[in-house]
Amino acid sequence: MNKEVRLITGNSNRPLAEKISRHLGVSLCGCEVSRFSDGEIFVKISENIRGMDVFIIQSTSSPAENTMELLILLDAARRASAKRITAVIPYFGYARQDRKDQPRVAISAKLMANLIDRAGADRVLTLDLHSPQIQGFFDIPSDHLFSSSVFNDYFLDLKLLNLVTVAPDVGGVKMCRAFAKVLGTPLAIVDKRRPTPNQSEIMNVIGEVEGKNVVIRDDMVDTGGTLAQAAVALAGKGVKEIYACCTHPILSGEAIERIQNSPIKRIIISDTISTENKKLTDKFEIVSMAKILAEAIKRIHLEESVSDLFERI
Repeated sequence: MNKEVRLITGNSNRPLAEKISRHLGVSLCGCEVSRFSDGEIFVKISENIRGMDVFIIQSTSSPAENTMELLILLDAARRASAKRITAVIPYFGYARQDRKDQPRVAISAKLMANLIDRAGADRVLTLDLHSPQIQGFFDIPSDHLFSSSVFNDYFLDLKLLNLVTVAPDVGGVKMCRAFAKVLGTPLAIVDKRRPTPNQSEIMNVIGEVEGKNVVIRDDMVDTGGTLAQAAVALAGKGVKEIYACCTHPILSGEAIERIQNSPIKRIIISDTISTENKKLTDKFEIVSMAKILAEAIKRIHLEESVSDLFERI
């Protein structure tokens, strides 16, 4: 990496930004992100970035201030005459609101894409979007990475026997099918009915799981309700050990308690969302996405193929 690259981070996930920085051998750019007494966000980039290739690393997880930080950082970089600004968003919030499935509701994922574009981003880099079509919401170039390689390697190293990959709902079948193909396992599906947002009712398990070890693969875990209920349904089918892996650990409400009290033996999560302030139990294990993101940043800067990276991961 040459001297024309600058890495900037907000407060949403500084530990991940620091790992990315170490992988690239590029120090984080000096940047002040603070609050006025009334809560307004103040941003000041402390170094000269005129004519630089700038990468702003910021997940848009809760609270909403993280999104505002990203937008203000983008605006500050644009007004500081950066040559190109890439928004690196390990977790893209509001991704579940990607369509108008009820009367008088917003398509918030599209609104977020518009805000990021208008704030000054020239390009977007993100990871495991909840709905892949969100990539088309951006009117600027966007690269959608996958966490596959990290979780694939983890479970290949475990060398679990009689393993079955389980999709926690129909929407996750595509991701789980690819996961199962790499691991060389059969695929099962948990049929789920969701009466209201953040509430789910497990209905049935489709596939042969009795006497097997299973791994539930999902892109995010929010309240933990779906995951815990899926584990209970699988346990009722006579499975041996239950593992789970989820890219984005939102872990809101009583999620940690639900997972802790569930039949899940171990859950592997990534560091796209900071869990520093969450009291994780020993059931949780964290793997890092820093290497994948760092490699993509390097390729974008060097104008190399990012799609070639998909084949490697």
